[in-house]
Amino acid sequence: MKGKNFNTDKKLLIPCVYLKDGRLVSGFKDDTVISDEPADFAADLVRRGADRLIIFDLSGGDREHEENLTVIREITANIDIPVIGAGNINRSEDVKKLKYAGCSSVALNMAKESNIELTEEVSKRFGRESITACADIEEQILDNAELIRGFVGDVILLNDVITDAYKDLRVFCVLNGADHEKAKAILSNECVAGISGDYVNHYPASLHELKRKFEDEGFGMNIWRHKFAFEEFKTGSDGLVPVVVQDEETDKVLMVAYMNREAYERTEETGIMTYYSRSRGKLWVKGETSGHYQYVRELYGDCDMDTILARVKQIGNACHTGSYSCFFNEIVDRDRKTKNPARVFEEVLSVILDRKENPKEGSYTNYLFEKGLDKILKKVGEEATEIVIAAKNPDKEEVKYEISDLLYHIMVLMAECGLDWNDITGELSKR
Repeated sequence: MKGKNFNTDKKLLIPCVYLKDGRLVSGFKDDTVISDEPADFAADLVRRGADRLIIFDLSGGDREHEENLTVIREITANIDIPVIGAGNINRSEDVKKLKYAGCSSVALNMAKESNIELTEEVSKRFGRESITACADIEEQILDNAELIRGFVGDVILLNDVITDAYKDLRVFCVLNGADHEKAKAILSNECVAGISGDYVNHYPASLHELKRKFEDEGFGMNIWRHKFAFEEFKTGSDGLVPVVVQDEETDKVLMVAYMNREAYERTEETGIMTYYSRSRGKLWVKGETSGHYQYVRELYGDCDMDTILARVKQIGNACHTGSYSCFFNEIVDRDRKTKNPARVFEEVLSVILDRKENPKEGSYTNYLFEKGLDKILKKVGEEATEIVIAAKNPDKEEVKYEISDLLYHIMVLMAECGLDWNDITGELSKR
């Protein structure tokens, strides 16, 4: 089973949340607080079946805007679905900050002339799929039709009136005060790729149930389907199948757990790893209490169909001890050199971090940390210049040496700034 996809032929359910003063409130004109823990609230929406999430930033000034950006960054780091950032966008820098906070797309309000003027610029800078147009009346689409069709990926419509103005566009319709029949009528439009608003936010059951309801009514929904039924696995006498859990980004084995039929089916439904706890005798959603969820990326059965390999996006640490992986009790570690790029970068950064925490006399790395940020930045600049000079020469060995020097100093800078390779690769994967 592969991770969730977002094909245009699938209708999506997209909750929207409203962020004010670092908390989630009921709506644009209703400051009633619904959650003081936005990241946990968002994770619960994913577990309930959200396909995407729209976040409206209702901040009233620059300081509150920066605080809300921190909250948005926490939300995007805690979930595994695309997030659309909207609200309080006045310049290109605001779009950049939302992208840096982890938003897959940024919504520009077509009622604001300044946002219309920004559209082409930010589309060329960040890519068309990174820009969404937000409109509440048809004229905002008609008046900017050429711009939107040329430089915008999606449209968020803040009403429920679909006309020919939206033809050939991909529309997410925000439904407030609608019933199920109205929702069906909206989804029946070919241009509507998903619905949002109060109808989705306040649906009394899980969104998984709503998807199944729409599917029964003839709509293609973003629902996973296992390729193998649980009965096709060879279970132990206790009816359980062992699951080896691996981090999809680092390839490290994180833990081993067990699934019964219900856990297997719940994992299929939610996209979050769910196990059967033998000690407690009940289902166990990984991360339910710690927030360290495991979002499914891939599931495989082995050759004998008696073990499952789960490749996941791990939030936080996997082990109850606080360790990233449960496998930390070294039995044998044969000294060897690896050329695996990811492992080399991780190992070198690990040594640098150890030097930072446990200074070693005579260490050049410690010398850099002692001299501070300005010295580290100076060395990064010098090494970058050395690469430019080396690249002008025909000797690739010299270029290789200088690039290695630059990468080392960049890792020292990463350690000084509190970054690791997951931060960097995570950012690169969004581009």
